[in-house]
Amino acid sequence: MTRFQSLLILLLLSGSAAAQKGGEYIGMPLPQEWNDGEYFNQTLPPDDKWWQQFEDPILDSLIVAASMNNYSVLGAMENIRKARAAWRKTQGNLMPSFDLSLGWQRTKTSGNTAQTLYREAWEGQFSTGVSMQWQADIFGTIYMRSKAQKMLFMATEEEYKAVMVTLTANVASTYFMLRESLARMKVLRDNVKSQREIMNIVTSRYNTGLASKLDLAQSRSVYYSTMAQIPAMQATIESYRNSMAVLLGVYPQELEGWFDECCNLPDYVEPVGVGIPAMLLRRRPDIRAAEKQVEANAALLGATKRDWFPQLFLTGSIGFAAGEMKELFRSRSLTWEIAPTLKWNIFSGGERLNATREARAALDASITSFNSTVLTAMQEVEDAMSQYRSSVEQTVSLREAVNQNRETLTLSLELYKQGLTEYQNVLDAQRTLLTYQDYLVQAQGGSLVYLIKLYEALGGGW
Repeated sequence: MTRFQSLLILLLLSGSAAAQKGGEYIGMPLPQEWNDGEYFNQTLPPDDKWWQQFEDPILDSLIVAASMNNYSVLGAMENIRKARAAWRKTQGNLMPSFDLSLGWQRTKTSGNTAQTLYREAWEGQFSTGVSMQWQADIFGTIYMRSKAQKMLFMATEEEYKAVMVTLTANVASTYFMLRESLARMKVLRDNVKSQREIMNIVTSRYNTGLASKLDLAQSRSVYYSTMAQIPAMQATIESYRNSMAVLLGVYPQELEGWFDECCNLPDYVEPVGVGIPAMLLRRRPDIRAAEKQVEANAALLGATKRDWFPQLFLTGSIGFAAGEMKELFRSRSLTWEIAPTLKWNIFSGGERLNATREARAALDASITSFNSTVLTAMQEVEDAMSQYRSSVEQTVSLREAVNQNRETLTLSLELYKQGLTEYQNVLDAQRTLLTYQDYLVQAQGGSLVYLIKLYEALGGGW
């Protein structure tokens, strides 16, 4: 057993799950309410952990394992560290810098120069001191650049949350699509078993002269056509298993033997309450990240405008210097210097003007991107709501269709055994039952996936 499998088993037994926390943003006005009706009503969002509503400990453990091992999550964490360091670096520019120096100098003067003809001189000096350089941020130039980096840092935090929302949604979707494929495989195998039994009945009737060779050929045809679908379904199952391995950050071999018996899908046909006033859409991390980008670009624009103002620099030093080491720290060896400087750029060849124009264009672009993100979020929520509602209605109808087709097969088979109907009716019932059973499983899996998309579109749970 691999280390990952041990971890997954431990998480499964503990029934733990990761959580995301929502937030708010202030920005573009949003609709106060969306269409609510039979399937949706407005509620306030509770704590996240939306996947626990499926009451599936395997899913809970998979999401925890993915949050610990997925490389996209790890990369987002590294981006946070990088952005935090950049922010701290710009904050350091607000503080003065100090340098400590300790030195010794020994010089010899030539005896063959006009000033020192025929006379050599040796000089030595010990020195130590502290020097300071500081740019006084009178007009807030450095502060605005530090604020911009802080906003970018906060944006990376929101991007990390967005990665987590996407990851949990992808894990849940892949898990249920895998279970849907397993359920479809079970439908195929159950129908193969039923069709084999009916084929044996037809064979017995054919051997006794009660059925034609056409009946026998048709029974075998439907049986083998169903058998032919099993390998393709097995390939689909392996594909979803491989996708799950990537999400979990492991090799597919480490999931060997997992999910083989996960065949029953949760039944989500009851109305689900989702609160979708603007506040819920504001939970989306990508919207909050886009807002932080706007604030960062606004701060950078402010910084470029402040670059036009004068800059005050203060430099100074204090220390000791003496020709002999024993005299170094005497009071008469003290040296110091202070030099305030006011610097005002009066010509830069258009550099500062174009820097301001560039910052303004970047701000306008980020505002446009923010508005686009909001509109895309609205579309995703609307689409997910519509798809979920439609899939629920489809599931209800398909369930009734399966029940009726199952009864049709039973009745037609009984009549065929009694010689009161043709085998064609049984054949049609077999094919129709398999088709609608497969449609039902796909609709049930689709309902779960659309529900997950709705969770994701809202930035997590509610």
